[in-house]
Amino acid sequence: MTVAPITAISISTANSSSYRPKTLPAMFSQTTGGAGGMRGAGALPDPAHLPETRPNALATRLPPPYDNGTYKIGAGDVLLLATPQVSGTVEQLSGLLAAQSRRQGYTVQDDGMIAIPDIGRVELAGLTLEEAEAVLFRHLVENQIDPSFSLEIAEFNSQRVALGGAVRKPTVVPITLTPLHLDEALTAAGGIGATDQDYVSIRIYRDGKIYQIPLKAYLADAKIQKIMLKAGDSVFVDTEFDVAKAQAYFEEQIRLSEFRQKSRQLALTQLNTEVALRRAELDEARSNYQARVDLGAVERDYVYLSGEVGSQGRYTLPFGHKASLADALFDTAGGVRGETGNIAEVYVLRASAGETGITAWHLDARNAANLVLATRFELRPNDVVFVAEQPVTRWGRVVQQITPSLITTAVGIAAR
Repeated sequence: MTVAPITAISISTANSSSYRPKTLPAMFSQTTGGAGGMRGAGALPDPAHLPETRPNALATRLPPPYDNGTYKIGAGDVLLLATPQVSGTVEQLSGLLAAQSRRQGYTVQDDGMIAIPDIGRVELAGLTLEEAEAVLFRHLVENQIDPSFSLEIAEFNSQRVALGGAVRKPTVVPITLTPLHLDEALTAAGGIGATDQDYVSIRIYRDGKIYQIPLKAYLADAKIQKIMLKAGDSVFVDTEFDVAKAQAYFEEQIRLSEFRQKSRQLALTQLNTEVALRRAELDEARSNYQARVDLGAVERDYVYLSGEVGSQGRYTLPFGHKASLADALFDTAGGVRGETGNIAEVYVLRASAGETGITAWHLDARNAANLVLATRFELRPNDVVFVAEQPVTRWGRVVQQITPSLITTAVGIAAR
């Protein structure tokens, strides 16, 4: 056996042996907070529309003056051509009636032409009605056909204006032989259907630009009402602030708030139930483990205490951290016996590496400063902490063992 003094230098050697304290099962580090997350309605839908704020006064931007001039035939227009059909004196006397008997409609094609039997294809797109009649007259004469005829536009499809937005009946209004004014187009769309007309504006999209007319300015000025519209214009009645939409938005937000609150209450109830179940499960598992520890069914690491200590026995090394010599002496053993223990002879008996010998680590606690070393000296499983007895205590015990035999021997001699 090798005796090694415990000093500030030798402690590092004693503590260098590899040792990892046993750890508590995971159940002792788990909490019920991870039982489950908040449940509820999940992600709420976005509002149908964003809240609106009342805008400032609307600016008036009028389109430049425009004059359509004389109507020109375009692709999609339907032309009605009436020619006479004379076969006798009666028909000649009633030429008008005969002409009405042959009325044929022709649609202007994409190439701007119409196809007339016995004449062929005639280009009329881009011509006024009078110019078209002159062209037809020339073609009839060239084909030796009676040039008596009449021409009119039955359907106007080439020049149109679209209306939409806050009108009662979105529609497309054709431009005819007479100019189309703004008030006529709005009337054809059923009028303005906005409930709050304070912030209604009429917007005209023309040639890549947008013109704006506040409804108040439109109603107050007859000239604005008679703005002439151009083929290809788009008229959109817009409201910058809709009271009904604003009210609907806030009602929607109130309902979403109530729904969110109910969902949160339901989620809290579910969470509390899960936490209670999880807490009961953990408590039961910990209680079962503690019972196994108490019954010795769990393997533990021990240090043994003997000699002149307050209570001989074994000291259980703790979970999760290392214990020191001072822990074993003063926690379980009750320290060194003051009457019999020799504080100069405190030993920690430890099997050497390879189990070939024993090292006795010796602590001399007569110097109180050395007690600090006891707090730094780490214990290992199966260490034996031994405190020797004082010399006088050893002699006293020898006397106590010898005295009864001397008395017995003297009594025996006297009895003879």
